[in-house]
Amino acid sequence: MKSKARFKLTTHAGVLSFALLEGSMMNNRLNAFVIAVVCAAAASPAVLAQRQESTPPSDRLTLETFLEMETVADPQLSPDGRQIIYTRGWIDKMNDRRESALWIMNADGSRNRFLAKGSNARWSPTGDRIAYIAPGEPRGSQLFVRWMDAEGATSQVTRVEQSPGGLAWSPDGTQLSFTALVEARTNWPIKLPKAPSGAKWTEAPRIVERLNYRRDGSGFVDTGFRHIFVVPAIGGTPRQLTTGNFDHSGSEWTPDGRSILFSGLRVEVDDYQWRESEIYAVEVTSGGIRQLTTRKGPDSNPTVSPDGKRVAYTGNDHSRDTWADSKLYVMNIDGSSPRLVSGDWDRSPGNLKWAPDGSGVYFTAQNEGAQNLYFQPLGAAAGKVTPVTSGVHMLSVSDISSSGVAVGTVTSFQKPGDIVSFALKAPGAMKQLTFVNEDVLQGKKLGAVTEMWYTAPDGLKVQGWYVTPPEFDPSTKYPMQLQIHGGPHSMYNVGFNFGWQEHAANGYVILYTNPRGSTGYGSAFGNAIKNAYPGKDYDDLMAGVDALLAKGFVDPQNMFVTGCSGGGVLTAWIVGQTDRFAAASANCPVVDWLSFVGTTDGASWYYNFEKLPWEDPSEHIRRSPLTHVGKVKTPTMLMTGVNDLRTPMPQTEQFYSALKLRKVPTAMLRFVDEWHGTTSKPSNFMRTQLYLRYWFDKHKRGASRTTTDSSRGR
Repeated sequence: MKSKARFKLTTHAGVLSFALLEGSMMNNRLNAFVIAVVCAAAASPAVLAQRQESTPPSDRLTLETFLEMETVADPQLSPDGRQIIYTRGWIDKMNDRRESALWIMNADGSRNRFLAKGSNARWSPTGDRIAYIAPGEPRGSQLFVRWMDAEGATSQVTRVEQSPGGLAWSPDGTQLSFTALVEARTNWPIKLPKAPSGAKWTEAPRIVERLNYRRDGSGFVDTGFRHIFVVPAIGGTPRQLTTGNFDHSGSEWTPDGRSILFSGLRVEVDDYQWRESEIYAVEVTSGGIRQLTTRKGPDSNPTVSPDGKRVAYTGNDHSRDTWADSKLYVMNIDGSSPRLVSGDWDRSPGNLKWAPDGSGVYFTAQNEGAQNLYFQPLGAAAGKVTPVTSGVHMLSVSDISSSGVAVGTVTSFQKPGDIVSFALKAPGAMKQLTFVNEDVLQGKKLGAVTEMWYTAPDGLKVQGWYVTPPEFDPSTKYPMQLQIHGGPHSMYNVGFNFGWQEHAANGYVILYTNPRGSTGYGSAFGNAIKNAYPGKDYDDLMAGVDALLAKGFVDPQNMFVTGCSGGGVLTAWIVGQTDRFAAASANCPVVDWLSFVGTTDGASWYYNFEKLPWEDPSEHIRRSPLTHVGKVKTPTMLMTGVNDLRTPMPQTEQFYSALKLRKVPTAMLRFVDEWHGTTSKPSNFMRTQLYLRYWFDKHKRGASRTTTDSSRGR
């Protein structure tokens, strides 16, 4: 675990050494420049005064605060309901990565303590053991089992070549199921002449024959297929249950231990089946597989009822809509009598949990920026979806006990995630069990977050929020950042956001909204950008800016805009439509749909246009920000991960080259060790914050105070 006092950075010396440390990895000329800047700052009272003025007060969030923040996830109740095991995360400042370990506490939150290195813990059916995933031999992640007695003996159960996932216990506690990659490489039977002794020939090329062959965050994924395995809980040789060149997801045991349910698509041309999956059952003894669903459209997340007679699952009818909320279905265990039970309820259910008595299904769902627990009653006739919890928060329920106690995590505007528990019969009495960031945030003043609803030009109602700096004065004019979410089908929510709070601590008002295309508002709202993205979502964003300006505390001369992925698309689009923003940062954007659809990590984007580009490229061209780059006047920075396979670097390079050619102020920041996004590494998160404010400060209009100490962002 972290040691907060030992690694706390100091305000001046820590900043100075940080700049020199990173400078030492560059060339000598840059080293000399850094040293010269440091010396000048030390020698010049004016510069020193400016730096001191821009340093946030001690009661503000800083990036040093970020390095001390912790996370909690995946709480699991013991079968007797007396203990909770969960994953606790922190930042390893020395190795620039996020780490995690298993912690355990009593169900009331007492005796909270470290248990073991690892994650994804699951209790055995009797509660005498836990299974979890941790680094092991010969390499990578492996399955472990720990006895939960005083001795605490631990055994490594697997020694597999590929990392296991989808861990689950058999009902009798004798076996564990998991999924893992089984290699199936493509090799052509060519015969080269024999290499001379000691020769070093170039490695053979990678032969690619699959339609979808790589995935952001993983790289090439055409080396095999994911299959389901079982292994004795005392250790032994894993036995592969599924076969074939298909991917298999999940491992849901039936109560009798005879079968495991999973989702996938076991057809020979599965790569070409768009938005299609089915639910299957595999016999644990024989490996025989039965297909349970046949409906055209995606079916997934099978969850077996306590009596083993029914299966709840999610899915929707096939559609070319760019967004459709999923529905809740129930079928008999043999796949017969599949039926829609959630009716016209238009939100996507997630994390399904049967009621202990089988009377219905609990699930979480997002709605208008929040997430709560809901219940779908079942019986002779399914009733309507009813809310169990309510509140302006993001609640994720990960386990429900046989006695009706739920545990999960919750976060809200000014509270990072912590573990909570509550009785399903009394959800209003939610009890917070952990306080992992209370010490870090003690004495810190956070920005207030205010909800706003406003009307788009065509009459559509749009929800948004804005964060104001601590000790906000409504008579003062503040610089403003418009933050745009990615997806584009996703949802800004009411959870704690350190990045925005840290910007607010540096004097910015932050505006974030959910324009049309966002999730959490129903299928029609989400699908409103079909074949029109970007389009009226731009109007929604500008209407939000106008609504905030009308409140009188935003400086209209110093408004800025930024976003990543789908937010990068809209940022690049915005600067081609208006010059109202003083500067922009289009991060990991798509600027040219013609080149994007064939180079992103999956062929499905071809189908998000009415016609294929070789049939008619006009829609691709019309919707591309690059088409409008000739009108851009706004100084526009671009930040993208060098490993990005979702919105590949050439998208950023095209926009940068066009802006540079037109002599529009621009800069391209190529983030090392990042896939899609720029913040997975802790140091890169901090750089993203600092570079953003550096760019905005550089292009502020008129006399305005600096909102970051730029020397800290090198």
